[in-house]
Amino acid sequence: MKQVVQNYKSGELTLLDVPVPAGKPGGVLVRTAFSLISTGTELMKVSEAGKSLVGKAKARPDQVAKVMQSVATNGLAATYRKVTSKLDSYTPLGYSLCGVVVEVGAGIDDVAVGDLVACAGNEHALHAELNWVPKNLYARVPDGVDPRHAAFATVGSIAMQGVRRGEPQLGDVALVIGLGLIGQLVVQLLAASGVRVLGVDPDPGRCELAERLGALVCAHPGSGVVDAAVGEITGGHGVDQVYLAAGGSTNEPVELAAKLSRDRGTVVDIGKCSLNLPWNAYYEKELDVRFSRSYGPGRYDPSYELEGRDYPIGYVRWTERRNLECFLDLAARGLVDVEPLISHVADFADATGTYAALGGGELKAVAVLFRYPDAGPDAAAEPVVLTVPVAADGSVPRAKWQRRVGPVRVGFVGAGNYASSMLLPHLVEREDVALRHVVTTTALSAANARRKFGFAAASTDLDSVLDNDDIDAVFVVTRHSSHAELTARALRAGKAVFVEKPLALSEAEVGVVLDAIAESGNDRLQVGFNRRFAPLLRQAKHQFGTRVGPASVRYLVNAGKLDHGSWYNQAGSEGSRFAGEGGHFVDTVSWLLDGDPTSVYAAATPGQDDLQIVLRYPDGSTATITYATTGAPGFPKETLDLVADKKVLRLDDFVRASVFARKRWATPRLPRGRDKGQRAELDAFLAAVAGGGPMPVPVDSLVATTLATLAVQTSLNTGAPVRLELPAAAPATNGSASNGVPR
Repeated sequence: MKQVVQNYKSGELTLLDVPVPAGKPGGVLVRTAFSLISTGTELMKVSEAGKSLVGKAKARPDQVAKVMQSVATNGLAATYRKVTSKLDSYTPLGYSLCGVVVEVGAGIDDVAVGDLVACAGNEHALHAELNWVPKNLYARVPDGVDPRHAAFATVGSIAMQGVRRGEPQLGDVALVIGLGLIGQLVVQLLAASGVRVLGVDPDPGRCELAERLGALVCAHPGSGVVDAAVGEITGGHGVDQVYLAAGGSTNEPVELAAKLSRDRGTVVDIGKCSLNLPWNAYYEKELDVRFSRSYGPGRYDPSYELEGRDYPIGYVRWTERRNLECFLDLAARGLVDVEPLISHVADFADATGTYAALGGGELKAVAVLFRYPDAGPDAAAEPVVLTVPVAADGSVPRAKWQRRVGPVRVGFVGAGNYASSMLLPHLVEREDVALRHVVTTTALSAANARRKFGFAAASTDLDSVLDNDDIDAVFVVTRHSSHAELTARALRAGKAVFVEKPLALSEAEVGVVLDAIAESGNDRLQVGFNRRFAPLLRQAKHQFGTRVGPASVRYLVNAGKLDHGSWYNQAGSEGSRFAGEGGHFVDTVSWLLDGDPTSVYAAATPGQDDLQIVLRYPDGSTATITYATTGAPGFPKETLDLVADKKVLRLDDFVRASVFARKRWATPRLPRGRDKGQRAELDAFLAAVAGGGPMPVPVDSLVATTLATLAVQTSLNTGAPVRLELPAAAPATNGSASNGVPR
């Protein structure tokens, strides 16, 4: 199918062939009829992408700060790979459309195939021929509403949420600053609510349009016309609310808002304009400044948008979806008229030309729609796999674990930031690897991975990898909650499996993997515990020499705070942060001590922000892992000390290492690049797959590390140590495994 995309690094905007998105439970697959270009938000994004790197940095100082923090934490090389990978990717455009349901996922009973729906979301209502849309981001279009008008529902919801934040009452007087697409809709919604509306905009055509749609007086902000009208209509008191629907860097909108507001009036920011508030003006009138967040309550909440968990109407009257439904109802009853806003309808095939005309000023428009090819109910979505010709290697089906002749044929399930920055760059340069197929949940992610890394095929169909006899090894690099199930399926399909940590999020999930191993006889498994492969740490262990007595290990992990929007915060579905990341540190310690832990005890500060984990080992060794999120961001992320036999091994964040003994050893004073072992781990895994030899880490050790990591939460819950008992790699009678019992 076709989709509008833009490369943020080069600014290139194109209509790209991408796989059809996979239908999933909890949502519907929609064939687009019309999608709306947001002439404000989208054109700002398009313009930003066309700037130089310096220009991009000036436009997004928040992202620059994140990059600098990443350099301090992960090193320059790793940060450079991550940033360039993200920049040199196609990003989607669009977030408001109307289309026809062509497939209904499990759990959906409010629409059927053939229904017309309005859809929202910058990940789910894209300028693309097909979109998968979760339940709370679509609304059924009432009979009689033109599909072109229904395509405005998302933008209408943005305007509606702004109006709701202002809390207007019958007879109020409101001023709308900025009469673009959002501003025009705000004018209509306010007028429909019994509010007397005035507006300002530098464009006389937009002022005239707003007056036709219900505003009393609109004019240029510097003309004085609206100032006089405000004085006359309000008796000199000023307007009750000001709605900022303007963009740009000028501070004039907030200054005008203060000037024309009444005492204790309300100022609502809907657009993205400068908010350098003049303190005296806002203080003297005690103005109430409010922000309006997108389409309404539920926005940016994954449990609402992706998992379909609605908010009780008694607590949250107007959510994203209810705003969509309300706007469609107003359109159906003729209380909102978007027809006069439609400046141009372009064929989807001419998308790039349309954006060029808008950006260059040849096409001046309030609203522009894309019209798609026939979107009738009979136009079902057929799975599409993108392929490029590849030379046959002449291989034939072979027995498991047989030595591989020719390159190892690899499939990827998932191609997010970690896969794209830390794994695939190491694989794409190898002649002994053939990247055959990549599968992702979104069509554009698959297309990006195929373009950047040269996969022979890309799709959103998992079976196209698991059932493919032309693939030897599968990399599972998805969100944590899917790791165990995907690993088990790939093992049963006879593939060698590299799964990013964690292997599992529960005892039951560990059992699922072990059952798959026992039933299939396939134990070709590697979990992405890469630190044991780090060259610096291996060198330090070698210099330390053979240990005689028990050791004490102190491992400080200065993890830091997560960004508010990080999916790592979704503990309900993706497990705790330590469950997802802690296996790294447990595995590192276990490798250093040449054993698996026998017990785990954990304690935490209030709120479990910082964890102290004590591991005991068979030879009497102990290890304390401090996992801290409240430390200084400038301090190194990982520092480790191992003490035994009158010697000390010290590791400083994979940059420096030293061993203090009768004769001291240390790495050079000048720090080397931070190498946490990803490349060496991949080398070992691929060598095992190609040679048919044992996997780099025994399954027993992978399971022991996973169970120890899970036992941390058990110990926190019980306040007692947890004794670890490694389950046998055989099908358990109850299909589960125990991660230990308190003692």
